[in-house]
Amino acid sequence: MNPNEPINVSLFVTCIVDQLYPEIGESVVKVLRRQGVSVSFPPGQTCCGQPLFNSGYRRDTIALARRVVEEFQDADYVVVPSGSCTAMIKEFYPELLANEKSYANQAQSLSTRTFELSQFLVKVLGVTDVGSSFHGKVAYHPSCHLLRELGVADEPLTLLKGIKNAELIELPDATTCCGFGGTFSVKYPDISEAILEDKLKAIECSGAEILTACDPSCLMHIGGGLSKRKPDKGVRTMHLAELLATEEN
Repeated sequence: MNPNEPINVSLFVTCIVDQLYPEIGESVVKVLRRQGVSVSFPPGQTCCGQPLFNSGYRRDTIALARRVVEEFQDADYVVVPSGSCTAMIKEFYPELLANEKSYANQAQSLSTRTFELSQFLVKVLGVTDVGSSFHGKVAYHPSCHLLRELGVADEPLTLLKGIKNAELIELPDATTCCGFGGTFSVKYPDISEAILEDKLKAIECSGAEILTACDPSCLMHIGGGLSKRKPDKGVRTMHLAELLATEEN
């Protein structure tokens, strides 16, 4: 990357952010612009196709993959506030479209230009301190797709350590799944809830005031569980982007 050239990013906002947590998308834009990055939003973008893919609807997934490839074919970089959607585009699109002459090369190219937010900030921009400040005890949950499919482990923690006034709290058994797993939580709700229960106990034992992660879906699942606990526990969920966007006087 030439430091003298302007950095242009296209935001892949994800379904959950678009429909449920638009504030996460706004936070991503705020953080990136603070680093001097130009951010655009291709309006024709749709779901990445992961729910279909995980449910075995390969043909329908391919149709969505084609659409995403077309929408982002001119993007210098694509930044995604979700490890699972990033993994879908980076890891599975090249495989899904490998036998389609008009899309195979485009899918491979898009894969190399797509990054999860923390990955982009640390590995592409070389940033470890985005100028944020937040008072509170924060624990980090590394989501499964981000950690196991993308291999992103240190980047979120590096950025969290750079937040002024935030106290990073160790989360017991942090790498254990929260139990969401997309369609898994719908197909196997009893197992999902049992896994979530262990995660909630770990969060409460940590003494954290904020539970953060890079995947809105995990935060939705964990946040739903926390909301049913005793109100005096007071643990809130915040996406990493929301913490990084926070500035305090």
